[in-house]
Amino acid sequence: MSAEQPTVVFFPEGAFGPTNNCIGIGEVLRERGARVVFVIEESFAGNLEARGFEERLMRLTPPPEVEEEPGQYWKDFVRDTAPQLRRSTIEQLEGFIRPVWQGLVDGARHVEPRLREIFDEVRPDVIVEDNVVAFPAVLTAGAPWVRIVSCNPLELKDPGLPPPFSGHPAVDPSGWGEFRRRYAELHEDLHGEFSDFCMDQGAPRLPEGEFMLESPWLNLSLYPEAADYARTVPVAPTWRRLGSCVRTSDEPYEVPGELREGDGRLVYLSLGSLGSADVELMQRLIDVLAPTPHRYIVSAGPQHQMVRLADNMAGAEFLPQPSILPQVDLVITHGGNNTVTECFHFGKPMVVLPLFWDQHDNAQRVDELGFGTRLSTYGFEDGELTSAVDRLLADEALHARLAEVSRTLQADSGRVRAAGLIERVARTGEPVAR
Repeated sequence: MSAEQPTVVFFPEGAFGPTNNCIGIGEVLRERGARVVFVIEESFAGNLEARGFEERLMRLTPPPEVEEEPGQYWKDFVRDTAPQLRRSTIEQLEGFIRPVWQGLVDGARHVEPRLREIFDEVRPDVIVEDNVVAFPAVLTAGAPWVRIVSCNPLELKDPGLPPPFSGHPAVDPSGWGEFRRRYAELHEDLHGEFSDFCMDQGAPRLPEGEFMLESPWLNLSLYPEAADYARTVPVAPTWRRLGSCVRTSDEPYEVPGELREGDGRLVYLSLGSLGSADVELMQRLIDVLAPTPHRYIVSAGPQHQMVRLADNMAGAEFLPQPSILPQVDLVITHGGNNTVTECFHFGKPMVVLPLFWDQHDNAQRVDELGFGTRLSTYGFEDGELTSAVDRLLADEALHARLAEVSRTLQADSGRVRAAGLIERVARTGEPVAR
């Protein structure tokens, strides 16, 4: 390792949320003189180079016959399994969660040779991984590695807390046992096969029921303390919480002229790059919100050309979310962890319409702590949504409470703190314990 320029490799999951979190940390490391390399799917090619980072490309699946958009694999997956998203969380275990885990472990198997090539060529001083499954090449690269958890903290299982993906209340354990039993039934064989694969590649056996290991060096969880859970089992000393991790390199956003004036408040609507692919859902939200007196900025997503915005709305396929959030009064979101933590960072109340994975857990947590409202994504009544918007906008006590959360988070930059801890691992090769 060069003492002046450690090489830091970021390996985020192939979705915008984890990638954007890593970008925020990578910006700080680059400013400090580190060489920062991103290992990304081919469909993201050029996105990180445009931000001044090195790229190394890989694939989690065989090459397609046509050119792909960034994260296309998961966009296609969500499109093809969309009917499952209308089911209860326990029903989603078989129809959605199990297939997602299958796709993830298949991707880890497919990409293993390419990852080994990349790490042999780049020779990282530290690898920073934001994934939910293990990649043996990371564990056997001969460099320390750091795990980032940019999903809801229930990913770190605790018998005294709701099971992940369930969306169950923290104060009512009545359904936890049934959900855990069903999850174990559906995943036991897949977990065993994947653990065997990891060991065949020279990596350790996976912990029981887990598709990922914790790092012996450093583990970072991304969630504000004000919304985190009271754990009954302490985490290892190598775990550190990052309250938020918001990148600063997005371009400024100027509210379009037609939305600058008006009596209503300014609201941001985003279902994320995957949720917005459900055109029927997006159009229903737009049509329900159109008659209200408020003004809306809409992140229309990959099917933007199929969405018809109302006169009180403006939007585009992609929007610089960190530049928009400070300017709005409320956020209507799918509950992705990236958006939720950014809303806390900027002190914005939320109406949460969860679709899958940890979005149900984030929606429940926001609702039960009073930071916003959880609605049934496909079952809400028109009046439920519009009244929730009006009620949250009028709640001055909530806005004051969130403003205090925002001040706390912005005074302790998670991306700066993460960069310092990662740099320490890169330079010393030693674990960083509390």
